[in-house]
Amino acid sequence: MANGNGNGNGNDMDLEPKSGSDDHDHDHPTAITNLHLCYSQIILRVLAIASTLAATWIILTAKQSVLIFGIPFDARYNDSSAFQFFAFANAIASAFCFLSLCFLIFLSTRPSSNTSTPLNFYIFFFFRLHDLLMMGLVLSGCSAATAIGFVGKYGNTHTGWSPICNHFPSFCNRVTASIAISYFSVICLLILTTLSLHTHH
Repeated sequence: MANGNGNGNGNDMDLEPKSGSDDHDHDHPTAITNLHLCYSQIILRVLAIASTLAATWIILTAKQSVLIFGIPFDARYNDSSAFQFFAFANAIASAFCFLSLCFLIFLSTRPSSNTSTPLNFYIFFFFRLHDLLMMGLVLSGCSAATAIGFVGKYGNTHTGWSPICNHFPSFCNRVTASIAISYFSVICLLILTTLSLHTHH
């Protein structure tokens, strides 16, 4: 009987370390996944900042002067309210994305007692709301600039608007590049919004 009790106690003692090991193995992949998601968010925010900043700089410096029938004409971004809105939208998005990046880095370096959920619901709600608002702002600026750019390149025969890109090719090329880079930032912000949802769940 003594041996039986001894064996029973020995089996119980053997089971306890295995249970702790299983819990540790279960938490380890979760921590690695959250770390990868955090790094992905940092990289995407850096890309969004760089692309919106580049789009802002290109559109602000897009200008060209030509002579048409001996008369000087200038093409600048501030000649169109749509291009002005596009420039301001990208500048605002770049600034807010930089602030969110600083906030994310601060939170990621802060020690957390729960490795499976390093950021609570309210913080992820802030990031998700921020990314949605910035994506909507940049996308609306891109849409406005694309519409005016299309008219500038191809004109509109119904309204009698003639295309101007044949007279201002350098200006139109810079505007096109700026819009294309800004659309790339929209993609980054869309992925960020998806990652925020995935990380929360």
